[in-house]
Amino acid sequence: MKLKGKIAIVTGAGQGIGRGIAEAFADEGADVVINDLTADARTEEVATYIRSKGRRALVVAGNVTKREDIEHLFDTAWKEMGPADILVNNAGIETIIPFTEITDQQWEDVTNTNLKSEWMASQTFCKRLIAEGRKGSIVNIGSIQAARVLPGRTHYAPSKLAVEALTRNISAEVGSHGIRVNCIHPGLIDTPMISWVLQSPDILPLVEAQISLGRPGKPSEVGTVAAFLASDEAAYVTGQSLYVDGGWVGK
Repeated sequence: MKLKGKIAIVTGAGQGIGRGIAEAFADEGADVVINDLTADARTEEVATYIRSKGRRALVVAGNVTKREDIEHLFDTAWKEMGPADILVNNAGIETIIPFTEITDQQWEDVTNTNLKSEWMASQTFCKRLIAEGRKGSIVNIGSIQAARVLPGRTHYAPSKLAVEALTRNISAEVGSHGIRVNCIHPGLIDTPMISWVLQSPDILPLVEAQISLGRPGKPSEVGTVAAFLASDEAAYVTGQSLYVDGGWVGK
């Protein structure tokens, strides 16, 4: 098991890619702290799966765009589970709005969730590890829109491309402390966020035609890559961004 004995914190883990990552981590032996906006039936399902694998699970609700909620997340994780080894910054939102119609609030909502939260959570995590002399790993979740232009995402795409720069810069500053930082850019993944694409007989075939493998990905397929990057098998990998997109960017 790649992550046996490790403790991971996964934000936005109640559904979609976050859930896929949390469950993949449990499959690989990790205990998992599940963060989402609320503690509800979704997060309890994830916790139940993790426990079914013989691992510990803890649900900590909170809004990761708020520093006080991030501090609460890490305080609770350390107290209830022990010092974490892995942080996955997965929480994110997407809206589709024409460029000329984006409001200040819509811009801030997207960039705060997709970028600012990853900066604040990473900073909090790294401060703790450095103070305790511990090594660790961060996996940031970006998007294929860091490389592909899709209409109506002029607020979303920059937030995801910036995650790549954030990843490189953090990795350069904390590498000497034994902390690795990498980024995954998922493509079309079967999640609630893109259900409208998957359910459209007109749009889905057009998108699949652009993907080398010709199909959407599964959250678990992002999860297994995240597990590798978080594990000691990737001990010499840091500052990297990897597209998990079925060949969409390369086609």
